[in-house]
Amino acid sequence: MYIKIHKTYRDVIAICDVELLGQKFEEGKFQLDLKENFYGGNKQTQEEAIKIMKEFNAEDATFNIVGEKSIQTALQAGIITENSIGKIAGIPFTLILV
Repeated sequence: MYIKIHKTYRDVIAICDVELLGQKFEEGKFQLDLKENFYGGNKQTQEEAIKIMKEFNAEDATFNIVGEKSIQTALQAGIITENSIGKIAGIPFTLILV
């Protein structure tokens, strides 16, 4: 998966499955636009991603997570619950503030 850390007053951690980068998904008035400039960070293994998620979960961060593998990894890291997952065009996503 790709992880990109946007440094602002509050870190924004953008995470998406590799195969979804650059794609756009629409359902009704909702869309997921996985632009490379936002999501296209460093490619990480699941173990590395879990470490990064846990590290930033302990800080004042916002997570934007898209894709089956990325969502499953966030569940394993304990930073999200099943209740926080939505879907657009069958693609799971979550937005969380910690």
